[in-house]
Amino acid sequence: MSTLLWILVGGLLMSAVALVGSLTLVLPKSILDRIVLPMVSLAAGTLLGGAFFHLMPEGFAALGPVHGAVWILAGFTSFLGLEQFLHWHHCHRAAIECRKPMTYLILIGDAVHNFLGGLSIAGAFLIDPRVGITAWFAAVAHEIPQELGDFGVLVHGGWNRKQALRWNFLSGLAFPVGALLAYLISLQFDVVPLLLFGAGNFIYIGASDLVPEIKAHDTLSKALIHFACFAAGVLLLALPALVF
Repeated sequence: MSTLLWILVGGLLMSAVALVGSLTLVLPKSILDRIVLPMVSLAAGTLLGGAFFHLMPEGFAALGPVHGAVWILAGFTSFLGLEQFLHWHHCHRAAIECRKPMTYLILIGDAVHNFLGGLSIAGAFLIDPRVGITAWFAAVAHEIPQELGDFGVLVHGGWNRKQALRWNFLSGLAFPVGALLAYLISLQFDVVPLLLFGAGNFIYIGASDLVPEIKAHDTLSKALIHFACFAAGVLLLALPALVF
């Protein structure tokens, strides 16, 4: 399969993940409460594992540690700026427990997030399809709990189910748009910086956005479950890099 086809298929499938949010209307709140934070823990581990064991080694090999660090910091800072200036934050818990930002602001923030994600993941595919697949799965692990939370907030904010699904899906289309732009950029420029930019995104989301949420627990058993899921996410991405 050609690199462009990998990028387009991966981008469209990532957009379809937005439809996962409709599960908030089907699953009982008690089940959502039990599964969302373990999923967030797994996502945090896969994002950090993907950044440290796949994206960064490939990028450093091509650009060196100094220039590579510049692009990682650029990716990290871009998501910090996104949250600061749009006042947007992932919402991984049930809607009633989350802060209630304006619904349109959530969609704008998600669209920008998806666009940057598309640039980063496509950059990984352009370097090596195997790295792209790894980065894509790490991103999906993060997107599923995010979409569950976002969809719940949209419905809680007054949107009906069809409206929430439609607009959440449309915001997800920013991902393949960003991915296609990365491909077009690759025709004229080196895309290795996009790989490290994506690593910075992964590190910010995993360490700054997700880890603080999984630290919120009221029992030792939950703490152990969250830690085990986090460690499993790291190992899931580390083992292929260490073994192969």
